[in-house]
Amino acid sequence: MRFLGKTGVKVSPIALGAMSFGGDADEATAWAIYRAARDAGINFIDTADVYNEGRSEEFLGRFLRGERDDIVLATKAYFPMGKGDNARGSSRYHLVRAVEASLRRLQTDRIDVFYLHRFDDATSLDETLRALDDLVRAGKILYPACSNFAAWQVAHALGICTLRNLAPLVAIQPMYNLVKRAAEIEILPMASSLGLAVVPYSPTGGGLLTGKYSTTSRPEKARLVDTKMYSIRYANPAFYAIAEHFTELAKELGHHPVTLAVAWVASHPGVTSVLVGGRNPEQLAPSFAAMQLSLDAATRAKISALSPEPPPATDRNEETSAHNYGAR
Repeated sequence: MRFLGKTGVKVSPIALGAMSFGGDADEATAWAIYRAARDAGINFIDTADVYNEGRSEEFLGRFLRGERDDIVLATKAYFPMGKGDNARGSSRYHLVRAVEASLRRLQTDRIDVFYLHRFDDATSLDETLRALDDLVRAGKILYPACSNFAAWQVAHALGICTLRNLAPLVAIQPMYNLVKRAAEIEILPMASSLGLAVVPYSPTGGGLLTGKYSTTSRPEKARLVDTKMYSIRYANPAFYAIAEHFTELAKELGHHPVTLAVAWVASHPGVTSVLVGGRNPEQLAPSFAAMQLSLDAATRAKISALSPEPPPATDRNEETSAHNYGAR
């Protein structure tokens, strides 16, 4: 177990993502996934109101009966939950209604970790953070958090929280995997410096790093093939070359590619818990196995060398070499 930032709350190094519940996974399959996760020792479970029009939350509400107090439960809000003009975003108007609706679907009296699912460009951040603080004071959420924020947006939010004496964001949820390493530039260093928990999602790159993809082959049906959002996200041909080399290295090291991909994300010192999900328990078993795989620095470096290292935040690459003005 690892501490969730500075909260004193302990969470498992792997978190179960319930995005498939009520969609690719019907209720019986979702229950089997949930039980497999609990049997593996996972106590951190993540969903969102938008996942399958609320059905993911509804399934979890039924599954949690009898062990709610053993679970650290996270959900999110921002994306549209109806056709109304105000059924979206991070306004006080929407967030209060979103939290109340999530509480009903989850059949619980509080949400442990509540993520803003995206930065809202149209709403004052002061308004959003005040609304979260009010929800904390009302006992409806325990810890505010954010997903898909840039580092400057998180830092700005924390500055407002300090200035206004509001409940601070305690965790961030960025995308992070071997082909999408932008989190290493500012998000992970910022989180380490400020004591924020980091719960990355998409450790296998939407399935790219599962061993099924190469420069010459890919499945006929899969998320990266069927879902436009993912096919656009991972359209770069270089990603498939990285996936091919990664699969070869996983075979050389004797690990399932999924186990190695998740373990690589988990091995970053700034990462708290890695969010994994799937359509059935069998698909998730290699992800759960990553809890038993600890990568040493040399192995992590060998895997990291398969993809381009992100530039430093200043883009002054020479600062990591001997050709600079000197170090402190």
